Order: sequence, then C-alpha cells, then structure tokens
Amino acid sequence: MQAVADLGYEKPTPVQEQAIPLVLAGRDLMAGAQTGTGKTAAFALPILQGFAPQASTSTSPARHPVRALILTPTRELAVQVYESFRDYGKHLPLRSTVVYGGVDMNAQIAELRRGVEVLVATPGRLLDHVQNKTVMFNQVSVLVLDEADRMLDMGFMPDIKRIIALLPSKRQNLLFSATFPDEIRNLARALLKNPAEIQVAARNAAADSVTHVLHPVAREKKRELLSYLIQTRGLKQVLVFCGTRIGANRLAHQLRKDHIHADAIHGDKTQAERELALADFKGGKTSVLVATDVASRGLDIEGLPQVINFDVPHSPEDYVHRIGRTGRAGLTGEAISLVAPEDQEAVAAIEKLIKKHIDRQFVPNFGPSARTVAGMLGDEPRRRPQQQEARREPRREPEKRQQHSAEKKPHSDPIFSKPYEPGTAPPQPKSEAPEQPRRKTRQIAALLGGFKKA
Repeated sequence: MQAVADLGYEKPTPVQEQAIPLVLAGRDLMAGAQTGTGKTAAFALPILQGFAPQASTSTSPARHPVRALILTPTRELAVQVYESFRDYGKHLPLRSTVVYGGVDMNAQIAELRRGVEVLVATPGRLLDHVQNKTVMFNQVSVLVLDEADRMLDMGFMPDIKRIIALLPSKRQNLLFSATFPDEIRNLARALLKNPAEIQVAARNAAADSVTHVLHPVAREKKRELLSYLIQTRGLKQVLVFCGTRIGANRLAHQLRKDHIHADAIHGDKTQAERELALADFKGGKTSVLVATDVASRGLDIEGLPQVINFDVPHSPEDYVHRIGRTGRAGLTGEAISLVAPEDQEAVAAIEKLIKKHIDRQFVPNFGPSARTVAGMLGDEPRRRPQQQEARREPRREPEKRQQHSAEKKPHSDPIFSKPYEPGTAPPQPKSEAPEQPRRKTRQIAALLGGFKKA
C-alpha cells in the first residue's frame, strides 16, 4: 500500500475494483477493459500481495524461484509491465525481471540465475531461455497473458502452447485484454479453468475521453496535409501511425525535410534504437513519433494529446488500440484520421465497431475532387438511377433529341429481336470450299496383317 500511495494512486479504476478481489481469491479470470484503464495494476498488485508471505531477503537464488510468469506480445509492453512490478513491489523483497528479443541474452541470463519471483517475457525470447536451460518453471503458480487477444491473434498460439506445457498443471491463469473477439474468446476459454469474467466497458469500445475527427484528403496530398496540421496547429507531441515499416521510415524522413523533428519506431529497429526514439519523444526532443502497429499497445506516454492515423487501419480493432494511446488516466485526447477515398470501407467498419459517427472536416486545398468529397462528407443526396442519368444528359431540342435517339438505336438482329417460330430458322449456307476427296486406303500385304485377296 505504501508503494501505491507513493505513486499517487487514491482510488481504484473499475477494472481494478472488480479484478483484484477475484485474483486474490485464486480464481482464473478473463478481464476486458479499455486500454489505459489500469489493467496492469489489476493483476500486478494482487500477485505481489499474494507472494508477500513468501518474500525472502536471502541472496540465495533457491529462495527466489519464478512464481509468476507474465507473457506479452511486444517488447515495449513487456518493459512497461516489468516497470510496474518493480515500482509496486519496491518495499517487498521480491525480485522481478524482463526478457525479450533484440538484445544480448547474457545480461538476461545473469538476472535469471540470480533468482526472480516475477518474470515478464515475450514468447520467442522465453523459449530461447528454455532451450538454453536458463529458466525453470517448476514453481510457477500464476500465468498471465497480457493483451491476450493480440497474443493469440498475432500467431503466438504455438509458442504459448509450448510454454504452457512446461508449467505446473495446478496454477492460476489470468487473461487481460482491451478486446476479446469471439473467436479469440473461444480459444482463450480452452486455457482457463472455470474462469470468472469481467467486462468493465463495451467490447472494442473507444474511450469517451477521446474526440474523433476525419479529414478527407487526396492520397497524394496526405503527407502535405500532415505537415500542415502539425505546423499550423503547433502540435508538439504527436504519435502518427503508418501501415508499413517502409512507410514509417519514409514519412519520418519527409517530415524532417519539412523542418519537423520526427523519428520512426517499428519492428526493424533494434531495441536500443526503439528505446532511444521513445525516450526522445517522451522528453520532448522529438515532436512526432511515426510508428507501426507495434506501438499501438504497450506504449504508455503520459498526457499524449494527439494520435494521427496517417494510414487508416484495415482492422477496426486496431483503430481502438491506436487511439488508446491518448486520453489515458482520465485525461482528454484527440484522434485524427487522414482518409483517402479508398479508405471509406475501413472507416465504415470503424464507425460500426465504436458505434460513433466520426466528424468529417474538410481542409481546403488538400481534398480530393468535389464530387468525391461530397460523398465522403455524406452531403450528396441520393438520386434514383433515372434521375442520375437525366442529370448527366444535356438538354436538347425535341427534333434533335429524336435524331439523337435514332443515331443511338442499336442494330436490329431478327434472330434475337423476334420470338422463336418453328420452321423459320434460316437455311444454312452451302460451303463454297470444294469438297476434299477421300484418301484411298492402300492395300497391305497379308503377311503384314493386311486384307486377304478375294
């Protein structure tokens, strides 16, 4: 409780209020809540509370076995969860560490050999340690899948099954996630035993503290519009999402050419590069951080005011995760999307998921054609097909209209323009080509199997 008070927490969030008693009671749990609502504390605090009686000040590794295993889909989220355990348990003699790929394993091996009660890991690197026999799971009593839907949806299921097979069968299983698609929920139920389930907000719901705006734009003008918005509005800390790693690098480079301090973060960056980019962004050295969806979860940036979707995500659930980086911890945020005409189907899916109509705001000189913009804004009245044809047809004088109709009259074919009448089929024309004479059959000797003479 002292560590919680030191961090300034006074009142539990809804997910913490409902989940903590269930975790303390030893129940398996599926918990769904909007991102940024305190899910990490909802499982970290009761886990530390449960381990407190077993805490030891001994330096012997044997007195500090791995008791809790927390699996996360990304390095950033793993680091964030580890830091939460470290801060919450700073007054307890309980050890924790984090292992993830992209860095040297030797430092991680040294930490594991020292002994830790709480291990936070990404699946791939954890299996590397299993192969090297640098980690033991025989005393694990709690398994946590954080961001469970992404863990399963990103193809981690084979790795997770391999890890679970190494754990003691008697354990507590906790799944925390912002969203639970139905197919993922069915898959997750197979991992839990008689789980309790809480849902503190509508599934796939966007936070009420976030305002949404959509700017129709021609695709070739997206980068110019982004620079215009950042410069004219004086935006100082913006997280911009791109669909690809190459696109993120290119956009960051283009923004720097526009004299905007920008950097990129994605899966091709080394862990050191990603940590440096994130530190510069949090410290204000970089005003724009261009990211792929690797950053849509796990990034906890205090007071982030804006998130901009440079590329509209194909999955509406990804939109929820992206904008969840802003409007956190009771603060307000803004989600801006730059939408080209071909993005309309994706936008409709997003609006259907979050059950909100996103306000369209047209920025002069950056939009597509006037007719396309009218459709994107939803202002063009619907017309019947005949009315649309009449609207496109130029007005003519009656005589000219009749002449025009005659010119456009299709060619009449008696075969297709009249009903079928028996016996009226036109005779087939005789072929003008001369009839080819039949080839005479050569007689073959009887000895060779030919015809016998009469």
